[in-house]
Amino acid sequence: MIAAEQGLSPTPVTHHQASAFASPWTRREQIRMLLWETCWTLLCRWTPKPLNPWRLFWLRRFGCQMTGAPFVHQRAKVQLPWNLILHDRACLGDGAVAYSLGVIEIGARATVAQEAYLCTGTHDFSDINIPLVTAKVTIGEDAFVGARAFLLPGVTIGPGAVIGAASLVSKDMPPWTICVGHPCKPLKPRVISAPSKMSGTNQKRAS
Repeated sequence: MIAAEQGLSPTPVTHHQASAFASPWTRREQIRMLLWETCWTLLCRWTPKPLNPWRLFWLRRFGCQMTGAPFVHQRAKVQLPWNLILHDRACLGDGAVAYSLGVIEIGARATVAQEAYLCTGTHDFSDINIPLVTAKVTIGEDAFVGARAFLLPGVTIGPGAVIGAASLVSKDMPPWTICVGHPCKPLKPRVISAPSKMSGTNQKRAS
């Protein structure tokens, strides 16, 4: 399903499945997924970091919505690019996973660091067919998601928030707050000592 079909709210969407063993995706969607995985493996995964425009070209070709010049590391994994929205200078770092069965939106100048996992998919375990349930994950502008953090479906990270490494985020996190833990909780305000440096002129890249 494309982003427009799923909607842009974090409200969960349950996908119809005839049984627990049936795919929620149509044959056409499955073929599109296979083409995307083949494309990224053959044309992008081996590329050096400076070839970011080449990787963005192929993401766009497969339906990723972009503004400005985001950065996607060659070892990042994007499950369904047509469900990904990247704003100017958003960064998807080395080994980061955008498990975009539902919509993922990463705001301007936001960074998703090494091996962080943005998960939009779960299952309805009250149904014997355990159908797929998806919900949008939103990363606000100027936010930072630390290495190996795990974000559950439907969460929103407020603008300027910092999520500590290896945190498990199961609910929305407030803006301009440092949040850590398992589960993740707000710890203290994020204080910017030199606001004039927040110009966004330098590309953030999680290496």
